[in-house]
Amino acid sequence: MPGENLSRDEAQERAALLSVDGYDVSLDLRSATGDRDDESAPRTFRSVTTIRFRCAEPGATSFADLVAPSVTAVSLNGRDLDPGEVFDGARILLEDLAAENELVVDAQCAYSRTGEGMHRFVDPEDGEVYLYTQYEPADSRRVFANFEQPDLKAPFRFAVRAPEGWVVWSNGVGELTDGVWKFAETKPISTYITAVVAGPYHYVTDSYERVLEDGTRLEIALGAMCRKGLAPYFDADDVFLVTKQGLDFFHDHFDYPYPFGKYDQAFVPEYNLGAMENPGLVTFREEYIFRGRVTQASYERRANVILHEMAHMWFGDLVTMVWWDDLWLKESFADFMGTFSLAEATRFTNGWVTFANNRKAWAYRADQLPSTHPITADIRDLEDAKLNFDGITYAKGASVLKQLVAYVGRDAFLEGARRYFKRNAYGNTRLGDLLSVLEETSGRDLATWSRAWLETAGVNSLTPQVILSADGRITELSVLQEAAESHPELRPHRVAVGLYRSEAGALTRYARAEVDVFGPRTVVGELAGSAAPDLVLVNDDDLTYCKIRFDETSLATLRSHLGDITDPLARALCWSALWNLTRDALMPARDFIDLVLRFAGRESDIGVLQMLHAWADSALTFYAAPEWRETGARLLADGALKELRLAEPGSQHQLTWARFFAAVASSEADLQLLQGLLEGTAKIDGLDVDQELRWTLLEPLAAHGAADESDLAAELPRDDTASGKRHQVRCLAARPSAAVKAQAWASVVESDALSNALVEATIAGFTQPSRRELLAPYAATYFAAIERVWAERSIQIGMDVVKGLFPSLQDSPETLDATDAWLAAHESAAPALRRLVLEARDDLARTLRGQTCDRAAAV
Repeated sequence: MPGENLSRDEAQERAALLSVDGYDVSLDLRSATGDRDDESAPRTFRSVTTIRFRCAEPGATSFADLVAPSVTAVSLNGRDLDPGEVFDGARILLEDLAAENELVVDAQCAYSRTGEGMHRFVDPEDGEVYLYTQYEPADSRRVFANFEQPDLKAPFRFAVRAPEGWVVWSNGVGELTDGVWKFAETKPISTYITAVVAGPYHYVTDSYERVLEDGTRLEIALGAMCRKGLAPYFDADDVFLVTKQGLDFFHDHFDYPYPFGKYDQAFVPEYNLGAMENPGLVTFREEYIFRGRVTQASYERRANVILHEMAHMWFGDLVTMVWWDDLWLKESFADFMGTFSLAEATRFTNGWVTFANNRKAWAYRADQLPSTHPITADIRDLEDAKLNFDGITYAKGASVLKQLVAYVGRDAFLEGARRYFKRNAYGNTRLGDLLSVLEETSGRDLATWSRAWLETAGVNSLTPQVILSADGRITELSVLQEAAESHPELRPHRVAVGLYRSEAGALTRYARAEVDVFGPRTVVGELAGSAAPDLVLVNDDDLTYCKIRFDETSLATLRSHLGDITDPLARALCWSALWNLTRDALMPARDFIDLVLRFAGRESDIGVLQMLHAWADSALTFYAAPEWRETGARLLADGALKELRLAEPGSQHQLTWARFFAAVASSEADLQLLQGLLEGTAKIDGLDVDQELRWTLLEPLAAHGAADESDLAAELPRDDTASGKRHQVRCLAARPSAAVKAQAWASVVESDALSNALVEATIAGFTQPSRRELLAPYAATYFAAIERVWAERSIQIGMDVVKGLFPSLQDSPETLDATDAWLAAHESAAPALRRLVLEARDDLARTLRGQTCDRAAAV
C-alpha cells in the first residue's frame, strides 16, 4: 500500500515536528513454537510499544509506522483511539498532538519467512525454531510501532517473553526476570539498527580488554552464536581473533572508545544480506560458518565482513546519516575501513588486492548501468533506499575514500574522522558535516573534490600514451582521460604510473611516479628519459577509481607475459582491466578465456583466481558468440581439469580448480569423472570430497541430466540439514526437463510458500545456462508477471524474482525488443521496479555487443 513507502518529504516534515525521548518495546514470542506441524497457518506475536515523544507544534497531526496484520489497541496521551479508524495497515494516524506525548500501541505482528522483520526459521534437522530480526532500511515497523526514519533517534528498552529454555539477545545486556528477558536501555540509536535474536542458539563467550589513553580500563563482553546444528563447525576462536584485532585497530585510530557496551555476533539462517551492524548485536548470514573445506579467500571475506560491520559502530551507529541520500556516510566508510583494517591488523595482508580485483568490479558494473547515480544519491523514498545498497554506495564509495586518503593524506583523514565522531556522537549528519572537518585537518578546499567525486556519476578511463626517442627512451608519457558521453565529468585523480619491463622471465616495475591527473591529458614529466617500458600501468597501487586502459605495446606484453608480473596487486589490476575490456566489447570473449587458460594457473592469490574463474564462466555464458560456446566450453573444461591435476594435492588451489571444473563440465567424460568422484571410484590425489563439494559435483550432473530426482533424494539423508535442503532444491530445479522448469517457475512466481532462502535456491537452479531452450517460453511470461509480483510480494522477494528470472539467457535482439516494449508500456510502474528492468536490459545489450565483438574475432 502507498503508506508503506515513506517519502523523503514526509520524513523531513515529521523530523521537523517530532523529537523522540524513548521507546519501551514488549514482545511476546511464545507463539513461535506452537503448532509446529502446521507451518502454512499465519503466525503472529504480540507487540506492545510505548513511545514518549515531543511535538514542536501542539495540536498538529502526524503518524507512526507499523506494518502488522492487526492492532488491538491504541492509546495517545491516555485517550483510547479506535484502531479501525487510525490504523490503515502501515500507519497510525496521530491527531491533536500535545507538547509532550505518550503513544501506546498493542498489535499482532507477523513472523516473516522472507528475512524482513522478525524472521522465523524451523530447522529441519532437529525441529528447533530460531528467530532473528532484520530491519534495514525500514522493517522494524514490522515488529513494533515506531517513527521509522534514521534521524529520529532515541533510547530503546526491550522486554521479551520467549518459550521456556530459550535465550534472548538484544542491543543491550539482558537478564531473565520472572519469565521476561529485560534489556538495558540503549544509547540513542535509529530504529533500523535495533535487534532481537531468540532461540536455542549455541553461544560462545570471550572478552576484550584495553587500557585507554586516559588510563581507564575498557572491557567488552564478546559473544558469538549459531544454530545448534552448526555448532560442530563453528570456529568461534577465529571470529573472536578477528574481532579483537579490529577493536584494537579502531581504538588505535578513532580515539573514541567503542560506545555500545557488549559485542555479540549472531550467525543466523536464511539471511538476505551479508551482515547487519546492529550495535551490540551484529547479525551475519550463517554461510560464514564453513561446513566443509574452503580456501583462505573465504576466511578473508568473513574477516572483511566482521570488520566492515565493526566500523559501522562508529560510521553509521554512533553517527548516522539524516536520510538515505547520505547512505554512503556509513556504507562507503565501512567498506573502506573494513579493507583498511583487514590489510593492516589481520593475517590477510593482501586485502587491497582482493578489493582491487573483486570489490571494484562490482562498482565498475554498477557505475555503467543506466541507473548509476552519484555517491550522494537522490533517494526519494524507501523503495529507492532499498535499491541503493549497491556497488556505487559500497565499493565505488570506498574507492573514492581511498582516493581521498591519497589526496588529503592518511593522518589528516583519520584526524578528521576523530573530530567527526566527537562532534556528532549519537546525532545525524549530512555530507557537509564530514567535509568541514576534513577541510580543517587537511587544509584543502574539498568543495571541488566533492562535486567531482561525490556528486557526479560515471567512471573515467585512463590510458597511457608513450612517445619514444630514437634510442628507445621515453620522450613523453601522458595519461589520457575519457568519460562516457552520458556522464562527461573528467575528475581529478591522484594516480601512480608504473613502468614495467620483462627480464629473466619476470615482469617487474623499474620506475614509478605519482601525479595529479586533470582534464583530458596530463603529462607525467618525472618519467621522461626512462628506458622504454614493456608495460605501462596507470593507477599502479590502485590509488584512484577508474578503468585502466593500455597502449598497444602494454596490451601485447600482457597477452604474452601476464603471468610473469611478480607483484600480486599489479597483476590483479591488469586482470581487472582486461575483464573491463571484455565487458566493454573491446576484447573478444575468446581472447579473455585464452588468457585465463594460459595464465590463471600461475595466479598465487586465491581470491583473484576465484574471480578469474567467475569471469571466464561469464565470458563464455554471455559474451562469447553462441556458435563458439561449445568450443569455449570444451577448452575451459579441459584447461580446468589440467590445472586440477597439476595443483598441489590438498591445496586450496586444487579445491578451487575442482569447483571450477565442476562448474564448466559438460562432456560425457567430464560428467563420468564427477560421478566417479562422488562414488569414490575415481580419485584425484589430495582432493577430499566432503559434503559441500558433493553438492558442487551433483549440481552439474543434475543440470546435464546425469543425476535424477532419485539421486538427489538419496543424497539428502547424508545432509538432512537446512543447508542440505537448499542445495537439493537448487539441484532439483536445475534438471533439464520442461516439467521441472514449469514446477520451479510456479513455486517462485505463482506461490509464496517458499522462504527467501528457497526462492533464491530455486531461481539459481532454474536459470542454468546449459539448456537455454527450456527457458525460452518464460521470457514472455516474465514480462506478464513482474508487475503483479512486485505489488503482491515483499520487496526482497520482488527483487529476487525481477533480477533472477529476467530472460538474460535468451540473448537475442528479440528479447531486447520485448524489454523495451515492457518499459514503454509501463512508464507508470513503480520506479524501483523499472530500475531493475532497465539494469537487466543494459546487461542484455552489453551481452549482445560482446557477442558481436567475439564473432568478429573469428573472421
